[in-house]
Amino acid sequence: MNKSLNFLFLSILNYLPHIIILFLVFTGTDFSFVFSGMNFSFNIVYLVIFYWVLKKPDVIGFGFIFLAGIINDVVLNLPIGLSAFIYLLMCGIASFIRTITLVPNIFYDWVFFFIGLLIISSIYYIILTLIFNSDILYGILMLQAFLTALVYPLIAKLFDGLFKVIVGKENAE
Repeated sequence: MNKSLNFLFLSILNYLPHIIILFLVFTGTDFSFVFSGMNFSFNIVYLVIFYWVLKKPDVIGFGFIFLAGIINDVVLNLPIGLSAFIYLLMCGIASFIRTITLVPNIFYDWVFFFIGLLIISSIYYIILTLIFNSDILYGILMLQAFLTALVYPLIAKLFDGLFKVIVGKENAE
Protein backbone atom coordinates (compact mmCIF):
# COMPACT_ATOMS: atom_id res chain seq x y z
CA MET A 1 0.00 0.00 0.00
CA ASN A 2 2.81 2.40 0.86
CA LYS A 3 4.47 1.79 -2.50
CA SER A 4 1.25 2.54 -4.40
CA LEU A 5 0.74 5.79 -2.45
CA ASN A 6 4.33 6.78 -3.17
CA PHE A 7 3.79 6.06 -6.89
CA LEU A 8 0.57 8.12 -6.86
CA PHE A 9 2.33 11.02 -5.14
CA LEU A 10 5.23 10.86 -7.61
CA SER A 11 2.81 10.77 -10.56
CA ILE A 12 0.97 13.83 -9.29
CA LEU A 13 4.27 15.67 -8.79
CA ASN A 14 5.43 14.77 -12.31
CA TYR A 15 2.23 16.12 -13.84
CA LEU A 16 1.89 19.12 -11.54
CA PRO A 17 2.97 21.67 -14.21
CA HIS A 18 0.31 20.23 -16.54
CA ILE A 19 -2.30 20.37 -13.78
CA ILE A 20 -1.40 23.97 -12.95
CA ILE A 21 -1.63 25.10 -16.58
CA LEU A 22 -4.91 23.27 -17.16
CA PHE A 23 -6.38 24.71 -13.97
CA LEU A 24 -5.35 28.22 -14.96
CA VAL A 25 -6.65 28.05 -18.54
CA PHE A 26 -9.91 26.27 -17.69
CA THR A 27 -10.74 28.78 -14.98
CA GLY A 28 -9.35 31.82 -16.80
CA THR A 29 -7.55 32.72 -13.58
CA ASP A 30 -5.22 35.65 -13.28
CA PHE A 31 -4.01 35.97 -9.73
CA SER A 32 -5.05 39.39 -8.57
CA PHE A 33 -5.14 41.44 -5.42
CA VAL A 34 -6.58 44.81 -4.45
CA PHE A 35 -4.33 47.45 -2.95
CA SER A 36 -5.47 51.00 -2.23
CA GLY A 37 -8.59 50.51 -4.31
CA MET A 38 -6.65 49.37 -7.41
CA ASN A 39 -6.78 45.85 -8.80
CA PHE A 40 -3.34 44.34 -9.52
CA SER A 41 -2.93 41.05 -11.34
CA PHE A 42 -0.25 38.88 -12.87
CA ASN A 43 -0.33 36.10 -15.43
CA ILE A 44 0.81 32.83 -13.88
CA VAL A 45 0.46 30.90 -17.16
CA TYR A 46 3.33 32.89 -18.69
CA LEU A 47 5.46 32.19 -15.62
CA VAL A 48 4.76 28.46 -15.66
CA ILE A 49 5.39 28.11 -19.39
CA PHE A 50 8.58 30.17 -19.36
CA TYR A 51 10.06 28.38 -16.35
CA TRP A 52 9.36 24.83 -17.46
CA VAL A 53 10.45 25.40 -21.07
CA LEU A 54 13.60 27.20 -19.93
CA LYS A 55 14.68 24.90 -17.11
CA LYS A 56 13.05 21.53 -17.79
CA PRO A 57 12.00 21.43 -21.47
CA ASP A 58 11.19 17.71 -21.42
CA VAL A 59 8.42 18.12 -18.81
CA ILE A 60 5.83 20.06 -20.84
CA GLY A 61 5.56 19.58 -24.59
CA PHE A 62 4.78 22.31 -27.09
CA GLY A 63 1.68 20.43 -28.26
CA PHE A 64 0.26 20.53 -24.74
CA ILE A 65 1.02 24.26 -24.51
CA PHE A 66 -0.71 24.84 -27.86
CA LEU A 67 -3.78 22.92 -26.65
CA ALA A 68 -3.79 24.95 -23.43
CA GLY A 69 -3.77 28.13 -25.51
CA ILE A 70 -6.76 26.96 -27.54
CA ILE A 71 -8.63 26.12 -24.33
CA ASN A 72 -7.74 29.55 -22.93
CA ASP A 73 -9.15 31.24 -26.03
CA VAL A 74 -12.43 29.34 -25.73
CA VAL A 75 -12.79 30.04 -22.01
CA LEU A 76 -11.94 33.75 -22.27
CA ASN A 77 -13.83 34.28 -25.55
CA LEU A 78 -10.72 35.38 -27.43
CA PRO A 79 -10.03 34.80 -31.12
CA ILE A 80 -9.17 31.11 -31.50
CA GLY A 81 -5.44 30.55 -31.75
CA LEU A 82 -4.32 33.87 -30.30
CA SER A 83 -3.31 32.55 -26.87
CA ALA A 84 -1.83 29.43 -28.45
CA PHE A 85 0.32 31.63 -30.69
CA ILE A 86 1.41 33.78 -27.73
CA TYR A 87 2.18 30.73 -25.57
CA LEU A 88 4.24 29.15 -28.35
CA LEU A 89 6.04 32.45 -28.86
CA MET A 90 6.90 32.41 -25.14
CA CYS A 91 8.17 28.85 -25.61
CA GLY A 92 10.33 29.99 -28.51
CA ILE A 93 11.81 32.82 -26.46
CA ALA A 94 12.51 30.50 -23.52
CA SER A 95 14.08 27.89 -25.84
CA PHE A 96 16.27 30.53 -27.45
CA ILE A 97 17.42 31.78 -24.05
CA ARG A 98 18.14 28.21 -22.95
CA THR A 99 20.39 27.63 -25.97
CA ILE A 100 22.40 30.85 -25.60
CA THR A 101 22.82 30.68 -21.82
CA LEU A 102 26.16 29.30 -20.71
CA VAL A 103 25.69 29.48 -16.95
CA PRO A 104 22.13 29.40 -15.59
CA ASN A 105 21.43 32.28 -13.25
CA ILE A 106 18.13 33.38 -11.73
CA PHE A 107 18.91 37.06 -12.31
CA TYR A 108 19.57 36.58 -16.04
CA ASP A 109 16.49 34.39 -16.36
CA TRP A 110 14.48 37.12 -14.67
CA VAL A 111 15.78 39.84 -17.00
CA PHE A 112 15.20 37.70 -20.09
CA PHE A 113 11.72 36.78 -18.85
CA PHE A 114 10.89 40.48 -18.53
CA ILE A 115 12.18 41.18 -22.04
CA GLY A 116 10.26 38.18 -23.43
CA LEU A 117 7.16 39.28 -21.55
CA LEU A 118 7.37 42.74 -23.07
CA ILE A 119 7.75 41.22 -26.55
CA ILE A 120 4.81 38.82 -26.27
CA SER A 121 2.60 41.37 -24.52
CA SER A 122 3.29 43.89 -27.27
CA ILE A 123 2.52 41.37 -30.01
CA TYR A 124 -0.61 40.19 -28.18
CA TYR A 125 -2.01 43.68 -27.80
CA ILE A 126 -1.03 44.76 -31.31
CA ILE A 127 -2.92 41.77 -32.71
CA LEU A 128 -5.95 42.50 -30.54
CA THR A 129 -6.09 46.18 -31.47
CA LEU A 130 -5.12 46.15 -35.14
CA ILE A 131 -6.72 42.94 -36.34
CA PHE A 132 -9.62 42.42 -33.95
CA ASN A 133 -10.34 46.08 -33.10
CA SER A 134 -10.49 45.52 -29.33
CA ASP A 135 -10.39 48.36 -26.83
CA ILE A 136 -7.40 47.99 -24.52
CA LEU A 137 -6.23 49.95 -21.49
CA TYR A 138 -2.47 49.99 -22.04
CA GLY A 139 -1.53 51.30 -18.61
CA ILE A 140 -3.24 48.41 -16.86
CA LEU A 141 -1.69 45.89 -19.23
CA MET A 142 1.82 47.27 -18.75
CA LEU A 143 1.31 47.18 -14.98
CA GLN A 144 0.21 43.55 -15.27
CA ALA A 145 3.33 42.70 -17.30
CA PHE A 146 5.54 44.44 -14.75
CA LEU A 147 3.91 42.62 -11.81
CA THR A 148 4.18 39.31 -13.65
CA ALA A 149 7.90 39.91 -14.11
CA LEU A 150 8.30 40.80 -10.43
CA VAL A 151 6.80 37.49 -9.34
CA TYR A 152 9.10 35.35 -11.52
CA PRO A 153 11.92 34.80 -8.97
CA LEU A 154 9.44 33.56 -6.35
CA ILE A 155 7.78 31.16 -8.75
CA ALA A 156 11.17 29.97 -10.05
CA LYS A 157 12.35 29.18 -6.50
CA LEU A 158 9.09 27.36 -5.80
CA PHE A 159 9.42 25.25 -8.96
CA ASP A 160 13.12 24.59 -8.26
CA GLY A 161 12.11 23.15 -4.90
CA LEU A 162 9.34 21.12 -6.52
CA PHE A 163 11.74 19.70 -9.07
CA LYS A 164 14.19 18.71 -6.31
CA VAL A 165 11.37 16.85 -4.55
CA ILE A 166 10.45 15.04 -7.79
CA VAL A 167 14.05 14.06 -8.50
CA GLY A 168 14.59 13.01 -4.86
CA LYS A 169 11.50 10.79 -4.92
CA GLU A 170 12.53 9.20 -8.24
CA ASN A 171 16.01 8.45 -6.89
CA ALA A 172 14.49 6.88 -3.77
CA GLU A 173 12.50 4.42 -5.88
